Amino acid sequence: MTGIVGHSETVLHVSGASPYDVVIGHGLTSRLATVLGPDVQRVALLYAGGIGELAQPVADALSEHYDVLALGLPDGEQAKTASVANDCWEALGAAGFTRSDAVVTFGGGATTDLGGFVAASWLRGVRVVHVPTTVLAMVDAAVGGKTGINTGAGKNLVGAFHEPAGVLCDLGLLASLPAAELSAGLGEVVKCGFIADPVILDIVEQHPLAALTHDSDLLRELIQRAIQVKIDVVVDDLKETGGVDGHPGREVLNYGHTMAHAVERFTDYQLRHGEAVAIGSVFVAELARLSGRIDEALVERHAAAFAKVGLPVGFAGAPYEDLRAAMAVDKKSRGSQLRFLVLEGLAVPRILAGPDEEHLRAAYECMVARA
Repeated sequence: MTGIVGHSETVLHVSGASPYDVVIGHGLTSRLATVLGPDVQRVALLYAGGIGELAQPVADALSEHYDVLALGLPDGEQAKTASVANDCWEALGAAGFTRSDAVVTFGGGATTDLGGFVAASWLRGVRVVHVPTTVLAMVDAAVGGKTGINTGAGKNLVGAFHEPAGVLCDLGLLASLPAAELSAGLGEVVKCGFIADPVILDIVEQHPLAALTHDSDLLRELIQRAIQVKIDVVVDDLKETGGVDGHPGREVLNYGHTMAHAVERFTDYQLRHGEAVAIGSVFVAELARLSGRIDEALVERHAAAFAKVGLPVGFAGAPYEDLRAAMAVDKKSRGSQLRFLVLEGLAVPRILAGPDEEHLRAAYECMVARA
């Protein structure tokens, strides 16, 4: 693994046109002023409303250097709406935020997505620093510059690419996570094992209890490895224009997500994102097997690895026709053609465009049978 380790901190650098660092460690609040820089006067702290007590030390630290506008958001996916974004824009306007001011997000993936979108769209882009509070946000939403909100048609269909000025992953915040939230965050981590870093799978399979322990060294390693996977991908393909030598580029990070987003929508987002990713990843593994890309053993490894960390691997809550229609508006679709990320072997991702309808239905039946 790459990175600079010292004083119990790991610094992973994201290069590119707008380079920044992802810092992993404990007690990182004091770094906020350094990352934000000296020219900022006002900071909007967008935080998940349910964790206001955790956000207070961050607000206090920011208040030592800046005028702070604290904006509590709805919890979870309820934050990711045009209405909530508009409320934030109105608050920024009333407070006189200029292009030299900044946004800090504090919360899970939904807070990061919404806060990043507000920062990307206010005055066509202001500085944003993410302080993710969940495993999911640390390894997924906070890194890579994707921001977005949901619409009635689907998840993350409105958004922008807007890279942060920095990401501070304070592992001490994981102590506040309910066990189910920690487990759900590992859905994105295990996904990274299948698409790029099989060592992740080895750790999860051999040490599942440590993977589910908020202060374990192995969980820290899993988080660092998953973040590095994402960094390696987005540096080469920030805006999903495609990879080289057959690699799908940034789209690979959406492994399992086509079905996952459909399932999330039909549960009204009551299913956690990482849980849906686990279900979607096993579904797409079955689709790859039916299409002659991988064998049964790799499909079963999918189901076993996600189950090791307490994640569901099947879903029977919606008819095939409804999920098929939802997948048709997935961002990877082109016209009427569905496109899926599949594997041709462990850590060998490829695009499967226009899969056989019989294979899709058969993979759905497998998904229902595993529920």
